[in-house]
Amino acid sequence: MLKRFDAVVIGDANIDLIVAGLNQIPQPGQEVFVDNMTMHIGGGAALFAISLAKLGSYVAFKGVLGNDGYGQYVREQFTQHGIDTMLIETSQTSNTGITIAINPEKDRSFISYAGSNRELDISKLDLKEVAQGKHVHITGYRGRANHDAFIQAARKLKELGVTLSCDVGWDDSGEWFKGVFDLMGCFDVFLMNETEACHYTNLDNIDESLRFMANYCKHIVVKLGSQGAITMKDGLQTFHSAYQVDAVDTTGAGDSFNAGYLFGYLSGQDVETCLKYGNACGGLSVSASGGSTGTPDFNRLNHFIRQFADQAKVRLEVI
Repeated sequence: MLKRFDAVVIGDANIDLIVAGLNQIPQPGQEVFVDNMTMHIGGGAALFAISLAKLGSYVAFKGVLGNDGYGQYVREQFTQHGIDTMLIETSQTSNTGITIAINPEKDRSFISYAGSNRELDISKLDLKEVAQGKHVHITGYRGRANHDAFIQAARKLKELGVTLSCDVGWDDSGEWFKGVFDLMGCFDVFLMNETEACHYTNLDNIDESLRFMANYCKHIVVKLGSQGAITMKDGLQTFHSAYQVDAVDTTGAGDSFNAGYLFGYLSGQDVETCLKYGNACGGLSVSASGGSTGTPDFNRLNHFIRQFADQAKVRLEVI
């Protein structure tokens, strides 16, 4: 099957309205002035797609936007970054999703409207259309609610000759459905953060969690926040420390890491290099306000890695 894109990304896209300097919630009838309000692209899949495109991959996005000005803004931003929008659907019933992020420089609070994102149903995707990508990155796993659909879609896409990655994301239901371990085996790269890994495995130690998950997946990546990231691939555990930067806004840092890591993976790099790319993208992301503002192109990525080379700490362990 013809592969038109380096990667197709499936998931949410919305508007992030970032409010800085809100020290109190206004009472009824009260107006409160804040330091600043800025609008950015939001949604983990959208931020990942932009970051991957900035690095030089030819990306297509699959999601649902509203038939409104915000939806048009998202499309225009995608186009500016070279992302193909032909797979995006337009909702006739819902507006484009919005998240209001309050005080991102401190303890962030959010007010969210999912909007058209709720209409993205993996069980109804045209998988031959999606398989125009050499690689497909899937988000939006909801545990028991869409587990079977995820399994079926992943297996079909593998039959269609693509490589697959998934960021499992936070489980809003709180169940932490154990069927996720069956899902892992369907993917070439499976990503999560440390808290998610420990919740799913019921283990407090990330090394133990990785060893447990290695029974189900050959290539697992776990983000450790300001500590860096760790992988388990084919029985070899690799840790790479984070780059120390001044954090301005952590929105989208994990998605930027994913883009750097998978850019390395798709370009045939070894795990250590993939971790360098991921940590560098994550570090640059948090250095600017907005989920994709600080993410680099490939030249800036390499410059950053050379600049901070003496910070890198790598640990390898054969399990």
